[in-house]
Amino acid sequence: MSTENLILDRVDDHIYRLTLSQPAKRNALNAQMWADLPKVLDAAKDLPGIKVLIVQGDGDHFASGADISEFETLYATRESAQNISEHINAGMQALASFPLPTLALIRGACVGGGCGLALCCDLRFADNQARFAITPAKLGLVYPFADVQRLIETVGISNAKDILFSARVIKARRAEKMGLINKRYKPDELEGEVLAYAKNLSSLSTQSHRITKQMMAAYQAGQFGDNAQTMDWFLDGFVSDDFQEGYRAFLAKRKPDFG
Repeated sequence: MSTENLILDRVDDHIYRLTLSQPAKRNALNAQMWADLPKVLDAAKDLPGIKVLIVQGDGDHFASGADISEFETLYATRESAQNISEHINAGMQALASFPLPTLALIRGACVGGGCGLALCCDLRFADNQARFAITPAKLGLVYPFADVQRLIETVGISNAKDILFSARVIKARRAEKMGLINKRYKPDELEGEVLAYAKNLSSLSTQSHRITKQMMAAYQAGQFGDNAQTMDWFLDGFVSDDFQEGYRAFLAKRKPDFG
């Protein structure tokens, strides 16, 4: 399922791509894109053979934030602001809770809601020319708590304060040092490197990836120590088809085929 501004396509046997597509506005995220995002992601998780989802912008930018041409209408009243904020939060949460590994491929501007969306991905890769900023302080606004939490979990509270207080533009080198991105590449190498990483993930156990994401979500929700659910997740692995294939491949000194 694709829409006018959210395009799903297949990159490889087990790798799909979600493209944020409003290139004339540096892929600024409009209200319809936020409203459509949960539906598109819900469809994506059931695509044939999907094991990894790459999220990127159309053209030279990831996403420049909210579509400011809609501000006067969307934020005219407290009620309208609450409505669009709920759509944005639903879109963010849909990506953050996507059951399979998600990789953000970042070029150019990754600002505001665009940066927030990138933070919802499991891993972020950028080229050397990428630029990052979260700028509510420039607009007299406050960043939503869920987004602040994701930022803190990614870069730590000190860096999160720096990013939000200063509203400054952060270059790719600095973004890598503070953990905002996992790795940066030369512009002509980025796509190939991200695809190679995605292919490696797709060769591994999808069951392991799914359960690992659920465990990490439980930790982020405040769980400390095992409970009955996490013990079941752990022990069920030993009677799974993936484990049977994995250990037999190990003993036979061959590459496992997890299907």
